[in-house]
Amino acid sequence: MENNACPCGSKKTYKECCGIAHNDIRQVKTAEQLMRSRYSAFTLANGEYLNLSHHSKTRPQGRRERRDLVKWAKSVKWDHLEVLQAIKGSEDDVEGVVEFKAYFRDSGGLQVIHEKSTFIKENGHWVYDTAL
Repeated sequence: MENNACPCGSKKTYKECCGIAHNDIRQVKTAEQLMRSRYSAFTLANGEYLNLSHHSKTRPQGRRERRDLVKWAKSVKWDHLEVLQAIKGSEDDVEGVVEFKAYFRDSGGLQVIHEKSTFIKENGHWVYDTAL
């Protein structure tokens, strides 16, 4: 996986892109970068990173919720990510919004999650807060 194309669609290798975030969330510099790393974590069913990159006040608390999320992520075939816009969320900001479409296939065919997500800095690094 390290030298394969990153699932987030950045045209970088996983190692050069989301692999950096998955190894050390403090290396994520922007809200968009965190959103892309979360998409890649979904494609890899990396529940530990999904939990770590979720704001402490809004993250799923129960083991069952986290387990169900990973089970669902494994049950679909991730297709691609389309970033529509990023509002604020730069390295110097403390909050930002990223609008995206995440495409996946399940038994019903091609599906899309279209979301505007808010991101904030917690403990000095970016985390996902909530969907608008």
